[in-house]
Amino acid sequence: MVLIMHKFKSKRKKSLEKLFSNLAVKNHSEEDEDSTDNDTATGNVWEIWGKLVNDWENARKKTSLIKELVRRGIPHHFRGLAWQLLLGVHDSPHKELYVVYLKQTSPSEKLIRRDIARTFPDHDFFKEKDGLGQESLFNVMKAYSLHDREVGYCQGSGFIVGLLLMQMPEEEAFAVLVKLMQEYRLRELFKPSMAELGLCMYKLECLIQELLPDLYLHFQSQGFHTSMYASSWFLTLYATSFSLSLSCRIMDLFISEGMDVVFRLGIAILQTSQEELLSMDMEGMLQHFQKTLFSQYEGDPDRLFNTAFAVKYSSKKMKKIEKEYTALKSKENEDQIELRRLRTENRLLRQRIEALEKESASLADRLIQYQVTRAQEAEETYALKNNLSTTKQKLLDTSRKLEEANTLIGDIKDRMNLVATSSITSASSLDEDEAQTVIQHLQEELIALRLKDADIDILVKELRTKIKELEETNIQLQKAPSNDVQHLQEELIAVKLREAEANLSLKEMKHKVYDLEGQWEDYIIKSNQEPSSPKDKNSNKREVKQLQEELMSVKIREAGCLSELKETKQKVMEFETQNHICTNQIRRMDEENKTLKSQLELHEVQEKDLQNQIKDLSRKLDNLEAQRKEESMMMRIKDAEQAQSVAELNRKIAELEIQKEELLTADRLDAKDGSQDLANKIYDLQDEVLQLRLSHNSSGQKPYRNGSLSESDDDTDEELENPETLNQTLSDIIEGKSSSRVLSSSPDKKIATSPREDQFSNKNLEVEAGEEQCIDSLSPICSPSKVQSSNNDCDTNLSQANTGAVVKSLLTNGNGAQTLAADNSNGLPANVHNGEMGNVNQK
Repeated sequence: MVLIMHKFKSKRKKSLEKLFSNLAVKNHSEEDEDSTDNDTATGNVWEIWGKLVNDWENARKKTSLIKELVRRGIPHHFRGLAWQLLLGVHDSPHKELYVVYLKQTSPSEKLIRRDIARTFPDHDFFKEKDGLGQESLFNVMKAYSLHDREVGYCQGSGFIVGLLLMQMPEEEAFAVLVKLMQEYRLRELFKPSMAELGLCMYKLECLIQELLPDLYLHFQSQGFHTSMYASSWFLTLYATSFSLSLSCRIMDLFISEGMDVVFRLGIAILQTSQEELLSMDMEGMLQHFQKTLFSQYEGDPDRLFNTAFAVKYSSKKMKKIEKEYTALKSKENEDQIELRRLRTENRLLRQRIEALEKESASLADRLIQYQVTRAQEAEETYALKNNLSTTKQKLLDTSRKLEEANTLIGDIKDRMNLVATSSITSASSLDEDEAQTVIQHLQEELIALRLKDADIDILVKELRTKIKELEETNIQLQKAPSNDVQHLQEELIAVKLREAEANLSLKEMKHKVYDLEGQWEDYIIKSNQEPSSPKDKNSNKREVKQLQEELMSVKIREAGCLSELKETKQKVMEFETQNHICTNQIRRMDEENKTLKSQLELHEVQEKDLQNQIKDLSRKLDNLEAQRKEESMMMRIKDAEQAQSVAELNRKIAELEIQKEELLTADRLDAKDGSQDLANKIYDLQDEVLQLRLSHNSSGQKPYRNGSLSESDDDTDEELENPETLNQTLSDIIEGKSSSRVLSSSPDKKIATSPREDQFSNKNLEVEAGEEQCIDSLSPICSPSKVQSSNNDCDTNLSQANTGAVVKSLLTNGNGAQTLAADNSNGLPANVHNGEMGNVNQK
């Protein structure tokens, strides 16, 4: 045994040194600080716990000593091992199952992952996400959810597992958790029904009522239920309320003494804070429990524990309270079962009532239908009777007319006999001529009478046929509806019998209800008069009895209401039959209205069709109008094209006329004798102009002469650029006018300062005279008559005025022969280019 304990201790020491040495120091630093005040006492406690752990087999028999030591507090270095030894799980087989559970998957893994971060979020061991602490907590919770599938995972158990993991490895924490769940009734707390939690709340409320009555009354007046503040005490063992050091001490006491410690601590907390709680309302008490209540015990935890140990707690009384709670719950369950039974019975009765109502409604509908069909057939028989009376009246009228016709025929026959006898007697006395006239007249009367007789026979035959048809229809009408009416009468009788039976059953039901009510009232009176026996002292049974009596009275009232309901339904059925009769008449009127509406709709449809036709015609008219506009536009375009073609033809005609005029001017130029002299003069003038320009360029240093020459050159250029002056000058030259006239026409442009300039001006006058002769020879080309002949011809005629520009270029450039040869296309005569210019080139 000593060797086994030695091996166990060596293994435990190794695991503790690796994982929990630093953690235990951090978690219980406060406890170390408190213990520094009395080093000798701490050393003694450590020695005592060391001896207990080493010799646990003998030490566990001393329960009172161990209980007292646990109340003083287990040293944090021995706490993990001490918990296992106190629970007896140091050699538990659940450690081996833990490895098996880790390999499996749990259906509660998502819930566990969600709540891991909420478990001790401020502690270093569980703060890191997916760290060692959170993974260990997840593994233990997952393993237990697989181990106990009925409990699975419940919120709150994570704090207990967290406390265990702070003191020991995962396998040992799992074994301790299984032990706590099974033997300390934590499993009942964490079941889905949480029945044990309700029992704990009831026990604590009874303790508060007994030990703290003032606080209990205050809680009741404020509506502050025990579950609002104490449920976390039992589910987490105060781990969410106190600090870790106090939570570990509470866990020490819970492992040692069980669930009683939780009740003792709860009463101690409420007892120490009673004065503060009595002065608060419900919201203040909630905030006090959540924030400020538990912080006051951090400095002096022994005060809380001493108060808890001093609480008067009796296990027998707790068992009695537990029995009362189970009886109360069983009673509630029975009441629930009875209520459930009554609800099912009520539901069945309602279903039966609904079935009866449906049956009565179907019978009512059939009755109404029978009455409606009866009313319809009565109306049809009334209409047939009216038709029959009309036919009888017509028959009487036709028989009367027949008798009158027979009397008329007898009268006619008597008259014919009288006429025949009178004619025979008078024939003997008359002449032959008169006899013939009389015979002829008699023959005519006979023919007329025979025709009338034939008409009367035809009329009689027609009337007899009509009479036969009417008699046949009358017989058919009398025979046909008899079967239907008989059938309707039989159905009506059957419906009335059913209605009578329903009324009888309703009356019987009413009598039964009245009898039941009377019997029930008698029973209630008797039950109230009977003296109460000692067995009836149980208030619960009395309440159940009262509830049953009330239920029975309610059922009787319900039956009475149902009977009244059936009576009202019967009356409603009668009113509905009358309503259907009225609705039948309304239906006929509706049919007539429908026919009128149908005719109106037909007319509306026809109107819509006509409107659509009008719209189609208007659309077609618009299309035709658009086509007409397009055609008119095309015609205008064609007219414009034709006008353009006519203008082009006019232009061609004008060009031909111009060519004709050119030919005529060329002939005139050939006819003149001085054309050769004119060309020679032009050449001489060109030579002189060249010489003058050369001299003008060489005398660039003389400002006065340069100014006069430039002015004369500018005047000459302006005159040459002006087409009117150019044409006038050329015409004057051609006509042989003197240069004095040219000078007189522009006296303001003449400037003479020296003999050289006078000579130059004379040369210019000779040039102007040559230009005038040239323009005069070409003036018929752009005469006003030709310009007015056509607008298109004007552009062509004016293009011939470029001849002046050609002459100007001859006067300024000095390349007369080349320019004239190049401008042959502009309208100059052919002999100027060919004949005279040849002589100029020779000079």
